[in-house]
Amino acid sequence: MNVFDYDDIQLIPNKCLLKSRSEADTSIQFGPKKFKVPVVPANMETVIDEPLAVWLAQNDYFYVMHRFNPETRHDFINKMHGQGLFASISVGVKQGEIDFIKELAEAGDVPEYITIDIAHGHSISVITMIQLIKQELPDSFVIAGNVGTPEAVRELETAGADATKVGIGPGKACITKLKTGFGTGGWQLAAVRLCAKAATKPIIADGGIRFNGDIAKSIRFGASMVMIGSMLAGHLESPGQLINIDGKQYKQYWGSASETQKGAYRNVEGKQMLVPYRGEIADTYREMQEDLQSSISYAGGHQLSDIRTVDYVILKNSMMVD
Repeated sequence: MNVFDYDDIQLIPNKCLLKSRSEADTSIQFGPKKFKVPVVPANMETVIDEPLAVWLAQNDYFYVMHRFNPETRHDFINKMHGQGLFASISVGVKQGEIDFIKELAEAGDVPEYITIDIAHGHSISVITMIQLIKQELPDSFVIAGNVGTPEAVRELETAGADATKVGIGPGKACITKLKTGFGTGGWQLAAVRLCAKAATKPIIADGGIRFNGDIAKSIRFGASMVMIGSMLAGHLESPGQLINIDGKQYKQYWGSASETQKGAYRNVEGKQMLVPYRGEIADTYREMQEDLQSSISYAGGHQLSDIRTVDYVILKNSMMVD
């Protein structure tokens, strides 16, 4: 396969048709709701928590709440709905999760979005969970993942998934490729391209984003939404602990399959690390939107979908890498 990653690609400009970049529309219809930008924080414990989920929903940004405090999820749905906000949760595939879905159905508490979140999403257990959710909570928008192949996308869509999440270990805190020899680390953008070509429903590009321009590259190769971990983990509102080292500020960040998250060294495919403190998350979202507006202007378009038609070149290992 001819594969590439974010640092290997540069998009080629078209004639700008806008008087001002501020005219460019970065919004995306994703499932039942429309959001300001095609960006979602990773559903990880050091990236998203309840107060941040509330802020994101209030400001028309998509979020996916993590699944690492399972006993709080039902209350979380009710709290969000009580504030007139949408509820977006994560689930796994074990028996307790099956019971939880049935509990929600019996109570009539229907989250607008449910993400089935396991490391290897091309599995019988995920297909079974998709079918269960669609049976018990047919009005929920189901995101399934993570996957890395066109075959996986087709199978999960056939099972009933409304969107698929693409990315096996390309994230900064992930060591899947080192531990197992498998994954999309190093060719994540090509994996997004391959999966998007097979998809008939939206794709979320999950992992490997290092710069704001990588969001535009994800859109170019077929993503509808881009999930970002480390770049959204270092903010005032981020759940990780703030740490001072030699006069510089950092926040803790760890992978969902890390020893820190699991509480034991068992099937570890993630690591803990520090990311630079970046201040208020609203400023980062504003910068991401402005950079995307610039991307749309360079594409010669007016909206996000116009980025998908631009030409590109592959410059192997010639761009700045993180």
